[in-house]
Amino acid sequence: MATFKPCQGKSACRDNGEVCLTCGRSLTEIIQLRSHLKEITSLALEYEYENVEDFAQYIARKVEKMINHERTEKRNGLSP
Repeated sequence: MATFKPCQGKSACRDNGEVCLTCGRSLTEIIQLRSHLKEITSLALEYEYENVEDFAQYIARKVEKMINHERTEKRNGLSP
């Protein structure tokens, strides 16, 4: 299992065409994550949420729960 290292910001990002030399994540992974974050951001903007802190905290809690659930399912052979 890998350890996630957060991005240090676009200005700190240096890459070799395949991975970020600052965080060590693949450029494909970074692009994919940015795309998903953009989708979540667009949802909040579409519905004009005023309480963005609550929305962001909700997303963080749900993602953590979903990851743990999927890992448990996989360990128990219940997930493809």
